[in-house]
Amino acid sequence: MSLKDKASKVNFSMLPLVGPGNDGEGAARPKTAPGAMMAFANDQRSDLLRQNEALQEQAARAGDLQTKLDESLADLKQWDGAKATRKIDPSDIRPSRFANRHASSFATPEFDALKAELKEAGGNVQPVKVRQISDAGGEGKYELIYGHRRWEACRQLGLPVFAVIDNIDDRELFAEMDRENRSRKDLAPWEQGVMYRRALDEGLFPSNRKLADALGVDLGAVGRSLVLADLPREVVEAFPSPLALQFRWAKLLNDAIKTDAKGVRSRAKEVTARSPRPGAKETLAILIGGKGRGVEPFNPPPVIFTIGGKRATLNPTSDGGGSVVFEPGTLTEELQEELTKLLLSFAKPPNKVSAN
Repeated sequence: MSLKDKASKVNFSMLPLVGPGNDGEGAARPKTAPGAMMAFANDQRSDLLRQNEALQEQAARAGDLQTKLDESLADLKQWDGAKATRKIDPSDIRPSRFANRHASSFATPEFDALKAELKEAGGNVQPVKVRQISDAGGEGKYELIYGHRRWEACRQLGLPVFAVIDNIDDRELFAEMDRENRSRKDLAPWEQGVMYRRALDEGLFPSNRKLADALGVDLGAVGRSLVLADLPREVVEAFPSPLALQFRWAKLLNDAIKTDAKGVRSRAKEVTARSPRPGAKETLAILIGGKGRGVEPFNPPPVIFTIGGKRATLNPTSDGGGSVVFEPGTLTEELQEELTKLLLSFAKPPNKVSAN
């Protein structure tokens, strides 16, 4: 058997390491070729074993890191879509340029009640929404998206404002502000119109229709809001507050101005100079040229009720008149008799009360 064949049959894994220190230092070096080959193979085996141990340790550490990474990713997934929130000094927040709150909306019993609620709670529980200001020359560090009343209340009370921070563009800001205001139903028609007018003037939307489509609101409501927002300054100031203006007055005022703009402005100045000032409805009647032209706005709202599953509508008028409209099939013969008796009872003189 040749030396090469003998060497191939050696089981190197069973060989002891060379030398007392197992590193070969100080050990007698082999004097024959087979011995040298075994010593070299033993050194290589030792290196491989050390490398294998190092790789196993690295693999164990990598497994631990992967487990921690998977756990962290699972935790983060629970917060998908979440926005950062923090308490912010109200002086670091500025109103949006689309802000639609009139100063008088901060001088109402409702606003006073809001302030009292926030004072007791130590701040606003329902957060406002802000975005960071990118322009270095702007006042404050954040711009309000919505929550102007809560921000103003905290500002007056000297309390930090609890806020959600988002990164959105002007059009998204406007849409969210409008949506939040409409859901709360506490924005006056005139304020709504001012908001729409600013958005159109800023070029956020090219037309009333595009604005209405983007916000999901009725085009007619947008038009009436804009009519109120575009009223002459003298006309708006004639009312006790712009917040008193109503949607249904838009056409009446607009028609009066188209017919007699000079007269409307003159009457508005006269009303503004009065002391005490008349109420909003009386002011409307004066501005449009007399109560006769303004009867419709003062009518009480209709009352709708059901009788036997059929609808009936009571339509009262401001002069004490009115009508009742019954859906076909509502009044049976029995109900007609009862209704007739009831109406006749109104015509009877009141019963005299005898003194005992």
